[in-house]
Amino acid sequence: MNHKRIIFIGDSITEWGRFEDEANIGENYVRMIRDYFAISTPNQFPEIINQGIGGNRITDLVARWQTDVIDHDPDLVSISIGVNDVWRQLDNPEMDQVFPDQYEELLRHLIDQTQAETKAEIILMEPTIIAEDVQSEGNQKLKAYVDVVNQVGADYQLTVVPTYQAFINYLNSARPLPLTIDGVHMSTTGNALMAKTWLETVVKK
Repeated sequence: MNHKRIIFIGDSITEWGRFEDEANIGENYVRMIRDYFAISTPNQFPEIINQGIGGNRITDLVARWQTDVIDHDPDLVSISIGVNDVWRQLDNPEMDQVFPDQYEELLRHLIDQTQAETKAEIILMEPTIIAEDVQSEGNQKLKAYVDVVNQVGADYQLTVVPTYQAFINYLNSARPLPLTIDGVHMSTTGNALMAKTWLETVVKK
């Protein structure tokens, strides 16, 4: 893997702490992936740009894609989005919602735009979890969005990071430590699982 500029884009799970960090990375899975590259490939250390913004749904990514992705001319773009598209259905049902069909349409739009205007490799991450209970309403609703990510990934022959599956597998295990601090936002353990799953999928494929 030899990418000079990598963009990670998503919601608060990606953003976590970046606006309080002079390096604009934050305390999250992006930092762990950055540190892996620093240690493993110091002579080919990529520029890491974190473009996570809390509360974002895929509609928000579309609105800022040109300035936050295309204009940076990245070599790789890693997209993690979908948790808020479901979460808003639970905590703010009166607002306009993003259902799986629109989610798929917009995800395809982002991929098409990126492929038309850059040479970037695109990585899709499955959305993670809503509540550390496999049977929660949020996790059941998320399945349709996870299916979209995998179907779109297959159609475009993109690498898909199986983060949702990794989290569900952990929740079905002895789970010695919590993955989140509130059911959605990551603990250090959750960030480590995201980073491990990303690296095993993207770097060691």
